[in-house]
Amino acid sequence: MSLESQHPGATIIPLIVSSDKTQLTLFHSKMAYPVYLTIGNIPKDICQKPSHRAQMLIAYLPTSKLEQIKVKATRHRALRNLFHACMRHLLGLISPLGEVGIPMVSGDGVWRRCHPIFTTFVGDYPEQTLVTCTYYGCCPKCLVHLDQLGEHRRFPGRDHNKAIEAYLQAEGEDTRPFHAACREAGVKPVFHPFWESFPLVDIFLSITPDILHQLLQGVVKHLISWVTSSNAFGPAAIDARCRVTPPNHHITLFPKGISKLSHVSGKEYKAICSILLGLMVDLPLPGGQLPTRVLRAVHALLDFVYLAQFQCHTIDMIHCLEDSLTHFHENKAIFTDLGI
Repeated sequence: MSLESQHPGATIIPLIVSSDKTQLTLFHSKMAYPVYLTIGNIPKDICQKPSHRAQMLIAYLPTSKLEQIKVKATRHRALRNLFHACMRHLLGLISPLGEVGIPMVSGDGVWRRCHPIFTTFVGDYPEQTLVTCTYYGCCPKCLVHLDQLGEHRRFPGRDHNKAIEAYLQAEGEDTRPFHAACREAGVKPVFHPFWESFPLVDIFLSITPDILHQLLQGVVKHLISWVTSSNAFGPAAIDARCRVTPPNHHITLFPKGISKLSHVSGKEYKAICSILLGLMVDLPLPGGQLPTRVLRAVHALLDFVYLAQFQCHTIDMIHCLEDSLTHFHENKAIFTDLGI
């Protein structure tokens, strides 16, 4: 049942929460664990500019590793429960307000009954598995098996209601039914995840792919390692072409090459994407193989990355994304054939 059918005239405030454990120093291994909050009512071009301060820092989470707990499994379980306990304390106030609403004045001066609803969590893959209580190596959104992650087909999504039913058994004195229910639901046994009582929330739908973590630091990072592999074009050939690239106002130069870069930022990955296809043109593959399939696979994946970064998407744009993904899967076997 929708919120509008229960409370006509409701104004939804989609809450977008993001967090990422950040290493502050390399020598002393100091960490920070910030949590940020923004809302979906703010236009995207404002949210994307840090100077407009659309992202609000609302908390720092504990960074303790609980090293005093010697058993590794127990320590990891305690860290998961600590994270969810902190997030439950931090976001617990939105649970009742999401149902009954709260009067707020909007930018046009009109008072509205607003319902803050937790809708999206933004984070890298470890953060996503931590929030959804799923196992590392599994998809936090669907039931795809680990061996099937590379297949080009859809898989059924995770059942939020089934996970909630499992976590409702956490209060019993006998923990065996609780652990059995969690295993059946495919989630880790966490004592009341912070999203358990949120209204109109499906945590598995709240996990959304983003450009930085999923595409640039995920797909593009692997793509660079594939084409610079010694079984493909090799690091020497790719780096040599980087060094002889003439100066240009519209591209970033990499005079030392791209094969040995470390701690690459999202901006640098975007710069590599703009020259990657040109670095490979006319380069030979080992054994005299034609590089046509490699170029097609890289071309299709770069098309997907660029199309995904459009400010808005239409049905035609979605079809273009699907076509690019299909073309990649039609040619991706070349990397396996090359032994990469």
